Amino acid sequence: MAHLRRQPKGRQMTPVVLGLALVAAALWAQHTDLGPVRDLRHRLEGVAYDLRFDLTRPFAEGEDAGVVIVDIDERSLREEGRWPWPRAKVADLVERLFAAGAVVVGMDTVFAEPERNLARRTRERLRAVPDLEPPETVWDILDRAAPKLDGDRTLARALTGTDTVLGFMLSSDAPNKGALGPPLTAAGLGDPATTGIRNIPGHLGNLAPLQEAAASAGFFSILPDGDGILRRYHLVLGHEGEVYPSLALAMARLYLLAEEVEIHTAPVGDVRPVDHLELANMRLPTDGEGAVLVPYRGEQHSFPYIAATDVLSGAIGSDRLAGKLVLVGSSAQGLFDLRATPVANVFPGVEVHANVLRGILTQRFPKRPNWAEGANFAFMMVGGLLLAGLLPRLRPLMLTMVSLGVAVVLAVTNIALWDRLQWDVPLALPLIMVLVLGSLNMAYGFLFEERRRLQLKDLFSQYVPPELVEEIAADPDSAASLGGERREMTVLFADIRGFTTISEALSASELKDLLNRFFTPMTRIIFENRGTIDKYVGDMIMAFWGAPLTDPDHAGNAVAAALAMQAEAERLGETLAAEGYPEIAIGVGLNTGPMNVGNMGSDYRRSYTVLGDAVNLGSRLEGLTKTYGVGVVVGETTRAGLEDAFLFRRLDRVRVKGRAEPLTIYQPLCATEAADAGIREEVAAHERALDAYFHRDWATAREVFGELADSHPDDPLYRLFLERMAETDPTDLAADWDGVYRHESK
Repeated sequence: MAHLRRQPKGRQMTPVVLGLALVAAALWAQHTDLGPVRDLRHRLEGVAYDLRFDLTRPFAEGEDAGVVIVDIDERSLREEGRWPWPRAKVADLVERLFAAGAVVVGMDTVFAEPERNLARRTRERLRAVPDLEPPETVWDILDRAAPKLDGDRTLARALTGTDTVLGFMLSSDAPNKGALGPPLTAAGLGDPATTGIRNIPGHLGNLAPLQEAAASAGFFSILPDGDGILRRYHLVLGHEGEVYPSLALAMARLYLLAEEVEIHTAPVGDVRPVDHLELANMRLPTDGEGAVLVPYRGEQHSFPYIAATDVLSGAIGSDRLAGKLVLVGSSAQGLFDLRATPVANVFPGVEVHANVLRGILTQRFPKRPNWAEGANFAFMMVGGLLLAGLLPRLRPLMLTMVSLGVAVVLAVTNIALWDRLQWDVPLALPLIMVLVLGSLNMAYGFLFEERRRLQLKDLFSQYVPPELVEEIAADPDSAASLGGERREMTVLFADIRGFTTISEALSASELKDLLNRFFTPMTRIIFENRGTIDKYVGDMIMAFWGAPLTDPDHAGNAVAAALAMQAEAERLGETLAAEGYPEIAIGVGLNTGPMNVGNMGSDYRRSYTVLGDAVNLGSRLEGLTKTYGVGVVVGETTRAGLEDAFLFRRLDRVRVKGRAEPLTIYQPLCATEAADAGIREEVAAHERALDAYFHRDWATAREVFGELADSHPDDPLYRLFLERMAETDPTDLAADWDGVYRHESK
């Protein structure tokens, strides 16, 4: 609707101001260090990271870089016994791994407590038994057996001379116990305390003899993000002023025969965040703490797994471990080394080390470019300002398309950078800003449109049925303009025959009761057939079809309503007559054509109505119902296109008062499907009579009309033509007589 579509200045400015405030809030949220906001930002970015990672899996392709996992799985625990296994069994496992050709073995476990010696434990128990004095030979046997039953010594011998990396734990809750192995010789690092490397105060290391026998050591501590998801992996951590390598970094260093790890920093004020690590001329991109984003290959078992029990039993082929880097760890539920990751909620910690080790050897890690934060700021600033100014000016559909379009382009571009280049560019805040801007304007527009919808409902509820009011409210643009519009429509006029005589015979209250009982069912029928009430004038009803909602079948709906009104009038007339009221009958006129429709009137009172020559003709046709003695008269434009839906009887060719052009008028009798053989024969005979009449063959016309009048004495139409022909001799007709009958009355 034209005047309702215009958005006042305040309507436009309010969402613009809100949009600008939202953009400012998003920019602040991206850079603030306020704890709750920062944590929420990290969580949102973490969710976006996880979805993007799980969607694309950019590290799924490629070789496993020779990394194999020997798994202390559920089957191994069933067959070899519960964990921890005797150190001799672990020693046997290590020896078998290297015998099978393993190059480097990393232990994702710690041996912090000495193993109880069975011989010494037996000796202690025997001495504790009262009154028991075993022979000296028993003590000699236990003393000689003790060194051979020393599991720690057995494991130390197995580790000696091998490239084994023992794991240890760095944790704030650890008791500072056990040996850690040598810290990194980190070239160019300087004082670790001034770097961004995270410092962990506690540790739990291995027994000193075991650590001294091993080739190296690395921490297996994994620090998840604040939401518990393991996305980052610290290659280095600080402890007591030294820097220690992770298990994966220590294994890679040993495998690559690197003497040292170079830790490069990028000074920012008094702090020197880590920029990257360099190992054997390989650059490892890290964040400021020396952590990398884990390049997950996929879900669990993305690497070759070998059950530890199969290694111990010799059930594996000789080629499965030759030249491999082996990580010994556990995927068993009871050992609690399971983590939540972007690719799986339950993921073995040992396979996290495997993914990082593969990433080091292939130099493939996710990277966050230095320009990422600046690019996000620029987009949120420029794009946010443009959207804040543009979106309030768009209609709902276009607003939705623009908002979603920008969001999709942003997401697709981000995912493409990730999938092709493994660039981790923040996505959550810019995407949320775009979607919230769109939602904000949609919500504000909805409130504005809701107010307009209520206005439309108030306006049209007095004219149209509730169902159409709801349709108009749901789609205001489908309604005709209140300011005026020209449409092809159908108009209906209906009034009570002889109403003046009827009204004189009734009291005021009886007349009111009769009109109410008449208008109510007639209005219901019009509403049921999607019509709009224009007005009631005395006993007359004026209605139209085709506005405010466009109705492609406006003529058909109007004819159906007219026939239903006739049937209802007959039923009502019988009811009223039984109650002592005068019997009533109605006449209905219908016409279809171009009409002007809109809310018209004065500044004091307006009415939603139709105007035009086609409307006036509809009123004239209603008046002709009395002349032809029929209930409904329609114009030829109304009948056009409805020949298959309704059975029409051609009434005459007339020229009405006020119109120079003649027209053919019709009477709709019933729906075509309801017409029986008798009525079809009657209509066919009537057509023959009319054709003879218009062709001046009045002898045939008189004969057929006479037969029809005799067989249908209650139908005055046939007598009308017989009387018309009786008054005129066909030989007296003018040469240009075309059969058009002129009606001078309205």
